[in-house]
Amino acid sequence: MNANNMDANVGRDRASETNSRRNEGGARHASANAEREPPRIVERGDNHIVLECTAINSAGERVTSVVEVQLPRFPKPYLGGYRSLKNSLLYHNAFAQTDQIPHEHKTKFHREAQTVDYDTKSSKVPREMGTQMERTGIWIDPRTDKAMAPNFYFSSEMWEARREAAALFIQRHLRGYFARKRTRQLRKEHEDKRRDEVRAEEEFRVAEEVRHKREIERRMHPRTKDDFMILYDELELWRLNETNRIRENTTMTADERRIAMKALLDKETELLQTIDRLKLQAGKLNKDDKIQKFLKAMADAKLWLRSDGRYTEVHTPFTTRAKELMDIYNGLAAKSTTLDERLDILLNTKWTVKEFDSPLSREIVELIDREADMLNRGRPEASLDGLRKRLCNLFLRFIETPDYNPEAARFQKIPKMVFGATAGKPA
Repeated sequence: MNANNMDANVGRDRASETNSRRNEGGARHASANAEREPPRIVERGDNHIVLECTAINSAGERVTSVVEVQLPRFPKPYLGGYRSLKNSLLYHNAFAQTDQIPHEHKTKFHREAQTVDYDTKSSKVPREMGTQMERTGIWIDPRTDKAMAPNFYFSSEMWEARREAAALFIQRHLRGYFARKRTRQLRKEHEDKRRDEVRAEEEFRVAEEVRHKREIERRMHPRTKDDFMILYDELELWRLNETNRIRENTTMTADERRIAMKALLDKETELLQTIDRLKLQAGKLNKDDKIQKFLKAMADAKLWLRSDGRYTEVHTPFTTRAKELMDIYNGLAAKSTTLDERLDILLNTKWTVKEFDSPLSREIVELIDREADMLNRGRPEASLDGLRKRLCNLFLRFIETPDYNPEAARFQKIPKMVFGATAGKPA
């Protein structure tokens, strides 16, 4: 008997055995169904039903049971099962028969969940899975076979070494970046510090130069009381030093010492006279500055504070009148003007003053006519200094009078009402 006939006989024996087992199982199943009655529906709901089942137990007694069946909320997938060979009952997968509790699996961010794939394989497979080796009586076509060769094996030690080398590479570059960043910061701080020191030195040098020039200017052209006090103090210190020097000189005779003291006194007197001349010049300049500040304060526009915090300049008729009078006064006090320009200034001043009839205005008009007549006769400028100075003083009084310049009332020390009430009374 060959191998093919032997396999055929074995197959027929197995088939007959299987059919006999099926017949026996069917007989048992039929007898079990005869002992049971079909279930009766007692209650029907949306998600469940209640069944009343009657059966006969092993003692021969009728037993009635109430069974509650939970209906599926959604179609359950078929996950396979098996049939019992003892009683030929079909059993499904337990997942499809019971209500499973849902489990939440948290997302894991680690190397095993991100970069590693797990795959379980078996190297020894059963014959029924399709693996067939060539043997006597079986020919296998080798034309579609492929020769497989294993790749280079990457061990765990090699992987650890490569990971450590990569970590060291990243650390080196990151620490180098931190070091370069710190170096740039320190270099910038050093440059800023050096720049601040240079700027501070330059500011100190400029401030010292300005202070030195200011001190020289205060001694060459004193303007304030403190400036003259500095001159007097330095003069007194110079006098004391020179006096001590003369007295401590033992080589000088009494006559020579007397002559030296007399020369020192003459020098001191000359310096005091120079200081007095500077006082006169400073007084004149300070008076002119005071007059200009006074005229500018009257001619300046009013500043009104707005709701947004800014100011608005407003020119009133009084400030406009004060500015016109200031321009006329500056024209009268101007030097080195031509003849035609001077005559135009005098004519404008005359028509401005003649708007009011008062002793002051008549006196100003008289001085204007006198200067115009002298200019027409060709008199030199030096002979008109006194007349022009008197004219400027009278016109300044005209500006300071509130009757002619209403804006001047804000700058009077005595109110206009009090001054008017006491003007006509005898002293």
